[in-house]
Amino acid sequence: MKRLLLATALLAAPMLAQAADAPKIDPAKLSAHIKVLSSDEFEGRGPATAGEKKAVGYIVDQMKAIGLTPAGDLQKDGKRAWTQNVPLGKFEITGPVSAGVTVGGDRQTWTQGEQIAVRAAMTNVDAVSIKDAPIVFVGYGVKAPERNWDDFKSLDVKGKILVVLINDPDFETGSGDFGGKAMTYYGRWTYKYEEAARLGAAGVLIVHETAPASYGWNTVKNSNTNVMFDIVRKAPAKQHPSLEAWIQRDTAVALFKKAGLDFDALKTQAQSRDFKPVALPGATFSADYKVKHETIVSKNIAGRIVGTKYPNETVIYSGHWDHLGVGAPDARGDKIYNGAVDNADGIAGILELARAFKSRPAPQRSILFLAVTAEEKGLLGSEYYGANPLFPLATTVGDINIDALSAAGPAKDVGTSGDGKVDLQDMLVAKAKLHGRYFTPDPAPQAGHFYRSDHFPFAKRGVPAISIGSGNDLYKGGKEAGEKAEADYTDNRYHQPADEWRADWDLSGQAMDLGLVYEIGADLANSRVWPKWQAGSEFKALRDKTSAQRK
Repeated sequence: MKRLLLATALLAAPMLAQAADAPKIDPAKLSAHIKVLSSDEFEGRGPATAGEKKAVGYIVDQMKAIGLTPAGDLQKDGKRAWTQNVPLGKFEITGPVSAGVTVGGDRQTWTQGEQIAVRAAMTNVDAVSIKDAPIVFVGYGVKAPERNWDDFKSLDVKGKILVVLINDPDFETGSGDFGGKAMTYYGRWTYKYEEAARLGAAGVLIVHETAPASYGWNTVKNSNTNVMFDIVRKAPAKQHPSLEAWIQRDTAVALFKKAGLDFDALKTQAQSRDFKPVALPGATFSADYKVKHETIVSKNIAGRIVGTKYPNETVIYSGHWDHLGVGAPDARGDKIYNGAVDNADGIAGILELARAFKSRPAPQRSILFLAVTAEEKGLLGSEYYGANPLFPLATTVGDINIDALSAAGPAKDVGTSGDGKVDLQDMLVAKAKLHGRYFTPDPAPQAGHFYRSDHFPFAKRGVPAISIGSGNDLYKGGKEAGEKAEADYTDNRYHQPADEWRADWDLSGQAMDLGLVYEIGADLANSRVWPKWQAGSEFKALRDKTSAQRK
């Protein structure tokens, strides 16, 4: 309640004004954009394809027509382009993967995709060769000083293979120092690899368990044994250990047993801050495989309304333009993954928000409309922007991301992708209430949805950020109809060629949701409010470090 009262107090006056005269988002214009962007002509909008060129061309043309100012890379003449070049590393294992362990003198071979899922190394090496590296269990692999938590306890991990549990130490019990069931960033598999790289480990084996991972082994196998992408980094070894892999739970249990250890007992111990790393006696890991690596260049697209009074302070609306391109055919023989809902509708939303803002006097702060690439490859376009911002992150007011809004009609509720401890979410709650709507928290916070959308690369650098999500409590049919529509999309269209534009969609719900985020952005762009991360957020300390740059 205190959080909601704070958000309401921060923005009460501007909210009332904005709600009264906010421009209306036109569902017909949203539909027209989606129809074009998700057409077969755009070939699924895969990065570094002909489909990318068409998508980028369309979005730039629309931004020009709306009257935005180009806000991409600075050119030699001092002017900005409409796009930001995004160099991406492409990494692929070539040939067989040899991997396995030796325990007590016995060699056990692990098969790629069965016992183990090895990711292509993203450290710009031609091959990975690890010979008899010692194995250490490091619990959840968390180093969180603000929680007085350190699973490593000064362990020198150099040259070692770390076995790590997925999710947070609180997951099993639902209570503790990490906020209970809701996943923090310390629970994400990306963090496990990043922390190991920071400490200099040779590699990481994440133990897959379906409940704490929130997906099954097939998802792990399919996602981790194919081509990998990453932004081009100056020092990739600081972000990625040489070996990044997952292993099946049964494989881990058998390994621990062979080494004279009880996996389940150690897992329980790892739920305490008193846990100390445990070496697996007589156990070593070996692996050999070749890696092909090359660089491609994709594009972020950036259009801007320059603020009249505080042009160096920026409110961002983001969304990804890319989808999966051309892939395996479905039962109908369709090979084009059109990505209408995911995320042509988000780009349509950004364009119509830009049109709405251009229909009003220019705001005091600048507003950036950012269409990012390679979300489907791991949030890479937004990650690249975060690492190479076009405008300073310290004076970025916040990011509101738009991804895969519902086409099932208007809902009484609205949500976000995961629940962040951030004022922006509370502002959304308050704004929805003003319109007679309500906020529905993420029903599965343990799944870590907060860390899976393009707002996250901003958040992890301290910028307040949320990703808006449509509600399921439909005005026509209630929650039952909304949940049925969501399940139908997830089961029959999500990441499938059937995610196509339909003439019978009711996009008035998208227009309502976009109206809420328009008002939030307008409030922020015409005030001196700086949204904050709240107590307990893992991103608060990062933002606080730059507080002197915000007045």
